[in-house]
Amino acid sequence: MDSSSNSLNKAVPIAQQERITLIDSIRGIALLGILLMNIVVFGIPFPAFLKLSVLHEIGTINEKAWFLIEWPLEGTMRAIFSMLFGAGIILFTSRFEKRGEGMLVADYFMRRQLWLLVFGLINAFIFLWVGDILFEYALAGMALFAFRNLSPKKLMIAAGIVLMIATARDNRDLYIQKAIVTKGEAIEKLDPTVIKLTEKQKDAFAEMKSFKEVNSLLTQQQLYEKNLRQTSGNFKEVYNNLSDRAMNLEFYFGYFKIWDYIQFMLLGMALFKLGILTGKVASKIYWWLFIVGLGGGLIISYYRLQPELLYKFNDFDLAKHVSFDYYAISRTFRSIGIFGLILLLYKSGYFKWLFALTRPVGQMAFTNYLMQSVLCGLFFYGFGFGMIGKLQRYELYYVVAVVWVVEICWSHLWLKYFRFGPLEWLWRSLTYWKMQQIKRTL
Repeated sequence: MDSSSNSLNKAVPIAQQERITLIDSIRGIALLGILLMNIVVFGIPFPAFLKLSVLHEIGTINEKAWFLIEWPLEGTMRAIFSMLFGAGIILFTSRFEKRGEGMLVADYFMRRQLWLLVFGLINAFIFLWVGDILFEYALAGMALFAFRNLSPKKLMIAAGIVLMIATARDNRDLYIQKAIVTKGEAIEKLDPTVIKLTEKQKDAFAEMKSFKEVNSLLTQQQLYEKNLRQTSGNFKEVYNNLSDRAMNLEFYFGYFKIWDYIQFMLLGMALFKLGILTGKVASKIYWWLFIVGLGGGLIISYYRLQPELLYKFNDFDLAKHVSFDYYAISRTFRSIGIFGLILLLYKSGYFKWLFALTRPVGQMAFTNYLMQSVLCGLFFYGFGFGMIGKLQRYELYYVVAVVWVVEICWSHLWLKYFRFGPLEWLWRSLTYWKMQQIKRTL
């Protein structure tokens, strides 16, 4: 038997005793937290889940529910989940490299990512979750494989550069829309009986009118009613509606929003190498992260959200009056602050119960993430219980609580008898191209 065969036989998934239990716990918290944002996409048809004006929610308890989640938490759980995925890249690859099996690491890692991509497509086009992130995680992970051996300093610099790119991209989009409004309104003021419009001016005016019309309340409400009918129908109708949206979003997130994932994966790789992600540094570090991150993030986020309420979520008016898009900056600060808070809770020693509660959920994060798609799809879509559009925004969080209880209980129960979650086992078996032992040995 040659050396390559020996290496293949020795290649095995991470052993139970090698797991970093704190990472499992934080991953569990992040996974459960992600549903706080995702539930509105399941339960309220597009575009009403984004725009409170469509269902006249401004000034009601639903606005309070929206603000309570959007202000501190929007995007933060996904960011922390991405940070942990970045740390996972190092954990996965370093075990091969420490054993002198560096040549194998690319083979197994790329196979692992390609199977993750397949699962992402299944989640989007079979389970019909239009907000799937697995596809993008697979692409981002393959790109970041080349960065795994960079120093923490270089990884942080790279994350900072990506943040600047993301902010520049968001503001480029804003100013493209702003230019449409400005040019169109300037042409609108011209007197056509005095000045004959050029074809270019006519096109610019038509573009402005189209942009204004598509963002009118009536058009948005009509779009809501159309999506409500299609997602309340039979499987074919739901599939046609959501698979088309999933196709558009997979392309959009995979091409335009991949910077979102890469930024926090790079940051997670750096924090893991520094021991910050694993709770190994002094508590004052986490206090700084918490105070500066959440303090700054909440202030920026508050002023970012006010125009949406003021202009009633009308993108035409927002493009006209908003001068800068702070989303990426706000989310970065808030995510770092929430991460600091979680680690402070861990370091305090008073919340051992919380981390023990969420550890199995995080250990089975892959299974639980896809299970959220299945459970919520069956509950909300027309081919299931058909509850989409029937609950108010604040009532959706009762569903979140039920899903949390189900996932926490079943994760604890499952891991009493098995080493991995069912989809973790399948993913590992496909990665190593060998059936893995799933039952716990006595």
